[in-house]
Amino acid sequence: MVLWKSEYKQVILLAYQSFGVVYGDLSTSPLYVFKSTFSGRLRHYQTEDTIFGVFSLIFWTFTLLPLLKYVFIVLSADDNGEGGTFALYSLLSRHAKFSLLPNHQAADEEISTYYTRGQSERISNSSPLRKYLEKHKKSRNFLLLLVLFGASMVVGDGVLTPAISVLSSVSGLQVRATNLQQGPIVVIACIVLVGLFALQHCGTQRVAFIFAPVVTVWLLCIASLGIYNVIVWNPRVYRAISPYYIYLFFRETGKDGWISLGGILLSVTGTEAMFADLGHFTSLSVRLGFACLVYPCLVLQYMGQTAFLTKNFSKLSISFYASIPEPVFWPVFVIATLAAVVASQAVISATFSIVMQCHAMGCFPRIKVVHTSKWIFGRIYIPEINWILMLLCLAVTVGFQDTTIIGNAYGIASMTVMFVTTWLMSLIITFVWKKNIVSTLVFLLFFGSIEAFYLSATYVKIPQGGWVPIVLCFIFMVTMYVWHYGTRRKYMFDVQNKVSMKWILTLGPSLGIVRVPGIGLIYTELVTGVPAIFSHFVTNLPAFHQVLVFVCAKSVPVPYVSPDERYLIGRIGPKNYRMYRCIVRYGYKEIQKDDENFENNLVMSIAEFIQLEAEGSSSYEGSVDGRMAVVPNTERDGSWLVMSEPSTMDGDNEQSCSTIRSSKSATLQNLQTFYEQESPALGQRRRIRFTVRNADHLDQEVKEELLELAEAKHAGAAYIIGHSYIKARRNSSFPKKFVIDVLYSFLRKNCRRPAVALNIPHISTIEVGMIYYV
Repeated sequence: MVLWKSEYKQVILLAYQSFGVVYGDLSTSPLYVFKSTFSGRLRHYQTEDTIFGVFSLIFWTFTLLPLLKYVFIVLSADDNGEGGTFALYSLLSRHAKFSLLPNHQAADEEISTYYTRGQSERISNSSPLRKYLEKHKKSRNFLLLLVLFGASMVVGDGVLTPAISVLSSVSGLQVRATNLQQGPIVVIACIVLVGLFALQHCGTQRVAFIFAPVVTVWLLCIASLGIYNVIVWNPRVYRAISPYYIYLFFRETGKDGWISLGGILLSVTGTEAMFADLGHFTSLSVRLGFACLVYPCLVLQYMGQTAFLTKNFSKLSISFYASIPEPVFWPVFVIATLAAVVASQAVISATFSIVMQCHAMGCFPRIKVVHTSKWIFGRIYIPEINWILMLLCLAVTVGFQDTTIIGNAYGIASMTVMFVTTWLMSLIITFVWKKNIVSTLVFLLFFGSIEAFYLSATYVKIPQGGWVPIVLCFIFMVTMYVWHYGTRRKYMFDVQNKVSMKWILTLGPSLGIVRVPGIGLIYTELVTGVPAIFSHFVTNLPAFHQVLVFVCAKSVPVPYVSPDERYLIGRIGPKNYRMYRCIVRYGYKEIQKDDENFENNLVMSIAEFIQLEAEGSSSYEGSVDGRMAVVPNTERDGSWLVMSEPSTMDGDNEQSCSTIRSSKSATLQNLQTFYEQESPALGQRRRIRFTVRNADHLDQEVKEELLELAEAKHAGAAYIIGHSYIKARRNSSFPKKFVIDVLYSFLRKNCRRPAVALNIPHISTIEVGMIYYV
């Protein structure tokens, strides 16, 4: 009973917190829905039945899409608690071979199996549709383009939501200052927008405590205003809930009523946020918050505005603020402005998340990602995207200066994302939930036809501002697909030109070069084989470190990877070559943080692999180079290699452990000491001592390998990465040359360098120039 009460309180708390993150955009829609709906020729239909018909359309659209589709169906399709377009894509990729990521491994399936526990078994006998999609690469390319299309439209929302929300809230000043021109309103909106984007680097956690109360007060406020207007102006407005008024509306307005749907759909903008921001909450808390507060409050507000307009049709352009009683106008205005800022903040944060997910899936150039919270994972800030959004948002606000035109663009972006979700959900119902084709068709035809009907009305308004999200979507889609295409071609070049194991074996244990003290960490995108950068390096500089580790940092189609599954360790060549492979796996919601313990964790993982190998463990993945094992990133009680601070080494430990001394000469040790004094951070990274436990009882070969590994770590680590130049082959077609030599090269030159993106210390970095002819 106590446990049940605790869970109940937690759900209530999460539902309350979700008001400040999930519903900001959805709750500010009443500011501009009626104005946008009656912006065209529909203004000439000044009858009660027309206004009742508009409310009936709003009510049923709001009930069918946010409530029925998202709350009851889509929220059940989470990816281990994560939502959004890429969550659906990763869910599909784990249940069918739809992913185009070239570095997929069988060991990744184990992570996928972990994330699908509690669900039914995977399909043993593939359906014809699944076989077709898996067999034809064009179909998988189309699916990727569909996902990128939806993600690009979400980025478009990040531009349009702040513009329309802030401009609509500030325009309320014209109700009290009737002689106030549009110019000053736009200037005030721009000042608010600049301040909003300028504060993004501080992180949402510093102001998050006021988000939920602001939206909660705002929802209760607009609900109270709705009840007041219904009682004062038209108590009969409840009759407009009947779908019969929709029939009367289209019978009277015809084509003009169909075109007005572009304004009505603004009532459901922000619905996708309920699914996209699911990772911060639970599906139950989102359902509870929407059904118990958001839905009734917004219905009451729209009902109140409808009642007001039936008696005050001339106040249509300022219907929301005109319906506010004069004594409470300024408090409502302040709350509306704060709610608009909260709505903008939520969609900006969602844009950061979707861009980071695109980058993790290899579909976006390398960017700087800053953690804004030490306690809440996932709160990030991307400077480049923030300033691009600000410039585009200001351009839209200054260029259009009218919420109606911005609404035309906003409606296209929002409804398109919902339409993409419908198509992806139909695949989820078939391949993940394993429902019959009838259930899939019912879902697709019912919700798809509604959204297609609205989309048909919005695309008519492309000349009146609707072109903005299409242009933005095209730019971002080209950027993401070109980067994904270039990355794949570069990876295939590495696969085709990797160094053969036969060549390495002919070199012998010394590799035909001088083996110097230390660890050489060679960064590569290959998950198997030795990259061409290795032979290129030793050809120009015939010396390498006594321990070589080929490191591959890759993303897998799961939200998060636990520390125990992050490292995949293997061996390259015979044991006396001292060559290892380390694959570091991250989820698409994770960021490669600047972890000072990476070198230490890597050494401990390799030592764990050596121990598993010596103990004859069978938990390996077969590969052409040898066997690989998933090594936990936690120290076992029985680990043979011990990591500790030098000050904690007491006399007993010194006697029971074999202490490792650096193999560097006195001159090199003095030089290392000098560098550590000049760079305190470097010195802190190397204040760890490794010792071999129970060395006398170990096999001599295993003992020597562990001692050499620890000795190399004490000598220091060097990071070797490739400084690549990508060029198209001479016999390539013109489109390919344009994509590779112009677009992809431009993106590579203007994105962050690999050493910076991988958080590699500059003082230990060695770059090797390579030319890729793809």
